[in-house]
Amino acid sequence: MDLGFTTAVYVVAAILFILSLGGLSGQESAKRAVWYGIVGMGLAVLATVIGPGAGLWQLTAILIAIGGLIGYQLASKVEMTQMPELVAGMHALVGLAAVFVGFNAHFELANVLTMDDTAKKALEGFAALLAKKSGAEINILRVEASLGIWIGAVTFTGSVIAYGKLSGKVTSAATKLPGGHLLNATAAISSLVCLGWYLTSGALLPLVILTVLALFIGYHLIMGIGGADMPVVVSMLNSYSGWAAAAIGFSLGNDLLIVVGALVGSSGAILSYIMCKAMNRSFVSVILGGFGGTAGPQMEVEGEQIAIDADGVAAALEDAESIVIIPGYGMAVAQAQQNVAELTRRLRAKGKTVRFAIHPVAGRLPGHMNVLLAEAKVPYDIVLEMDEINDDFPSTDVAIVIGSNDIVNPAAQDDPNSPIAGMPVLECWKAKQVFVSKRGQGTGYSGIENPLFFKENTRMFYGDAKASLDQLLVVISGH
Repeated sequence: MDLGFTTAVYVVAAILFILSLGGLSGQESAKRAVWYGIVGMGLAVLATVIGPGAGLWQLTAILIAIGGLIGYQLASKVEMTQMPELVAGMHALVGLAAVFVGFNAHFELANVLTMDDTAKKALEGFAALLAKKSGAEINILRVEASLGIWIGAVTFTGSVIAYGKLSGKVTSAATKLPGGHLLNATAAISSLVCLGWYLTSGALLPLVILTVLALFIGYHLIMGIGGADMPVVVSMLNSYSGWAAAAIGFSLGNDLLIVVGALVGSSGAILSYIMCKAMNRSFVSVILGGFGGTAGPQMEVEGEQIAIDADGVAAALEDAESIVIIPGYGMAVAQAQQNVAELTRRLRAKGKTVRFAIHPVAGRLPGHMNVLLAEAKVPYDIVLEMDEINDDFPSTDVAIVIGSNDIVNPAAQDDPNSPIAGMPVLECWKAKQVFVSKRGQGTGYSGIENPLFFKENTRMFYGDAKASLDQLLVVISGH
């Protein structure tokens, strides 16, 4: 395959990627958009494997097949609730790949620089490209490779920690070493020093030290971010992986990698900013590991949690006219979306007004709850965003909270020392009655106590969300 044809395929792939990204903005076009991305990636990989300068394409094809098989097995078995973990794991792989490619560029450059002119003329592929570079271009390449390695290393360890926090293998609480922000700043400045050292010497040692510093920064930054901000973190790491890919694209002279990396990097950054705005978070604070966050003792929660059974909930629903359901991560874990949809159908059949209130970050990833409700065939016109429904809670008879904690926590408004202080929340406590479906009396993923559970108009409907709704459906069907 000649260079012109490869470039043409890259252009087509880039267009498909752009169409894919644009199509994800609507529910109706999302499936088509995913296929655009799949076809675009397939074309890009094919053109790269058999394009000019490609070597050992048979081995490459075997490795792609093995990787594709592993990816298929993992993705096909993963539960919807584990999707954030899977995404974090994929980001880690992208970051690690950027590190390996960057080091490969360094070793290839070092090898080429030791060759005489005759040996350089016999080179092919990436090595031939390196042989034609001037001194200034070589320094630019070293900056590109260093950036790719640094961002990739930060992405790798950051994504590993994010995976650990999301899966429960690492504490979800914000954890920093003593002098945490100073350590991060020192590591960042030291990275710049290593970059200068590498540019002047071309030696391997400064590159290795830079990589170790970046690995530490990735680890420490994400450890310093609490569970409540994990949705932003996953999006931010997605952005990092894109910029790492773009930097490596410059090093390799691969236009498609530059375009795709920039698309992923910029879209991830924009999404992170939007999510921070929706959560009333400082974007800079979050990406710097919680810099400037709240400090001090949290407010004491008074009162007790009062339980209710399925009969009591059913009786209240029978008398209610206006009902708002607030789904959260607990619904996803219990896979209770079908039960929720059936409850909705039965209540609407009785002439009751039923709507859903969706927080921008409910479920640890944006759009998580929307996807689950769409899967259960809940009418899209009754699924409302927080800003559309928050003012309606005072006139709501019953609010049903299913497996949510932080997004319905009044401490965000009442406690300036709360880790979620200032975050917009669904003000369900203003409804006449609130029923909370919850496994037990624990504080949930982020470890933050919720005063909602202790309010006089709140009753706790304990148990697995799916099992609890099964009981409720039996009672309601008998009414």
